[in-house]
Formats: sequence, structure tokens, C-alpha cells
Amino acid sequence: MNYLSNQNWTFPTSIIYGPKRIKELSTICIQKGIKKPLIVTDNGSKELHFIKDIKENLRNDNLNPKIFSNISPNPKDEEIMLGKSEFLSGNHDGIIAIGGGSGMDGGKAISLIANNNYDIWDFEWEKTPVSINEKNNFPPLICIPTTAGTGAETESSAMVTDTKLLVKWCIAHPQQKPFEVILDPELTLGLPKNLTAWTGIDALVHAIEAYVINDFHPLCDGAALEALRLIYPNLPIVYENGNDLSCRGKMLVGSCLAGVSFLKGLGFVHAISHMVGAEFDTQHGLTNAIVLPSVLRFNKEAMGLKISIMSEAMGLKKTDFDYFYSSICDLLDQLEIPKNLSEIGIEDNSINRLAEKALTDSAFATNPKTASLEEMREIIKISLHSGR
Repeated sequence: MNYLSNQNWTFPTSIIYGPKRIKELSTICIQKGIKKPLIVTDNGSKELHFIKDIKENLRNDNLNPKIFSNISPNPKDEEIMLGKSEFLSGNHDGIIAIGGGSGMDGGKAISLIANNNYDIWDFEWEKTPVSINEKNNFPPLICIPTTAGTGAETESSAMVTDTKLLVKWCIAHPQQKPFEVILDPELTLGLPKNLTAWTGIDALVHAIEAYVINDFHPLCDGAALEALRLIYPNLPIVYENGNDLSCRGKMLVGSCLAGVSFLKGLGFVHAISHMVGAEFDTQHGLTNAIVLPSVLRFNKEAMGLKISIMSEAMGLKKTDFDYFYSSICDLLDQLEIPKNLSEIGIEDNSINRLAEKALTDSAFATNPKTASLEEMREIIKISLHSGR
């Protein structure tokens, strides 16, 4: 770390945490002047009881909400355009993004294009931010996670699939962030075991990848280590007992902190997983979990002393790489994660395509160790066949 270099750090937004805090949603909307919120969620969440309860509670407080749920597990550009049309035709004045990463990414993406004429890809992460003023300003955005995994609630960035290129791009704008985040662990109580495992590992990967990046950001590093302290011991508990509200709360806070930590960036796990998801429509957290071991092995030397610091945060008995790696693999086994990508339908003939696409992902640039195209092919090949 260079304590003589100039740095620019940002931190997210207002976050309220606790059981039953979802009941404050109407008050938050009213205080912000939102009268007709568009509730954006994913296809799998629209029938959940709390989505209906939220809509009913908002109506009881004289608000006029509508639900848009045409969002896939891997949100697509055409779905975001439909959401924009829904927002405009309904004269909505705010967006409530609720769900897992898909629902929240869908809501955030819609908020980016709702009040302007820009193309969705004008907001691609690596492009110069477009001009936003009072006439085309972003609608107010509230984010509410219902899984402890994505950590997508604190920033405007969203992963969206380009349906023409079958590539996932990160879209964002520095002027758009949620003005409020509600973390209510009761919303995660009904999460099935498989989604508990997949989203929980997603959060763990966020913390690991963010922490090992070669960048100086002590705020993110602290968040990543606290996330590891909360997630690693509590994920097996909520996997076996999904009604443990205290541990669900620890997971939700850990997931949020892990999401904050990747303001630093991510690494090869996400660079690969984004492209696998774009082409094969796989569940993001599950894909991350399968790819993680091969990337850890590739990054072994580059992670250096950070392995021991992460091991201490996780409460491991030893702090060397081999013990860290085996502990991660044991956790994946405990959570019944498939051994390799072939088990979830990824085809051999996709290796070259996926490798080429992974090199274009924004997360590729921040991995602690760079890779050639051939090395990326080898990582994907290992993940596809042998895995852990």
C-alpha cells in the first residue's frame, strides 16, 4: 500500500436495517415525494407473499404502485426497455427495486434510462458518463434485497445481457444511486436451501475477489473482511436452518458489506460467470461457486499475505493457502454445489467463446493477476471438467 499516493473514495447510501423495517417503505416514499412507484422484481418473486403485502400496504397509505416483473434471472436489454415503457405509460415517479440480484439489477437498469432518450449501452461502465440534468434526471430509487447474496442494493450498477452479442455488460452512472436501502432479514426467511447456498456463496466470492484486488481502498477492505467474518460461519447454519432469523440477519449484513467492498472491483470468477450466464442463462451465484476454486488456484501467488488475513477473518485454524482452499471446497461440498460447469449444462465447444468474452468483462481488469487468452481458456476448461 502506498500511503503517499492520492486516492478518491466514495461510500454508498443511506441503509436502514432490522426486522420489520419494510413497514417503513410508505413513509420513505412519501418523504421523497413518490406517489406512483413502479415496483420492479423478477419473474420468480412476483407471487411471493411479501410482494403482494408491500403493494397492499402502499395502497393503504394512499400511494398508487404497480408491479413490473418481466425480469429474467439474467436481466436482458429487451426486458429493461419494456420496463421503461411501463414506467412512462403509467406516469410513475419512482422505482422500488426488490428481489435478488435480478430484480434489483432490473430496477436499477430501468431507472437509468427511464427519463432520457439514451440507449441502454450508453451507460456501459467503461464509457464516459452521459450528461444528466434536471430535465432528464433519474427517478428516485429504493432497493430492497430479499436474498443475502448479490449486495446489489447500494449502487446503481447493473448487469444486463446484450441479447444480440450474448454478452453481459455492466451499466451505471455516477449520479444515480439508491437514496434508501432497506435490509429486513425477515424477507429472507422463505428462501429455499439451494438459493440460500447459491446467493450466500455469491456474497462470499464478492468479498474474496474485492479484497485481493491490488488497489488501496481501506473502506472496502474493511467491509470485505467483516463480510467474510459474518458469511463464512453463518452460511452453513442458514442452509440447514433457514428460520434462524439472527443468522439470516448476519448473512444479510455480510452480503451488503460484500457488495460495498466490490466498489474496488471484482476478478476472474465474475468475468467468467457473467459470460456463462449471458450465453447459458445459468444462476449467477451457482456459476460463481463452481468457478471459484480454479480461479483461487490461478491467483494463489498473487494473493500473497492476504490469504492469511482472510483466513483469520473467517476463523480458520490455519492461515496457509492450502488450508484456506480446502476450507472453501469443504463449504462448497456442504452446500451441495456441483463440482464443475458440465454438471449445469455448459458445453465443451463454448470454451473459446467464453474465454474471449471474459477478457472483455470489466472484472477482468481488476483481477490481482492478469491472464492471456490461453490461460483464460485453461481456467474455464478446468472449471468445466475437473472443477474442485
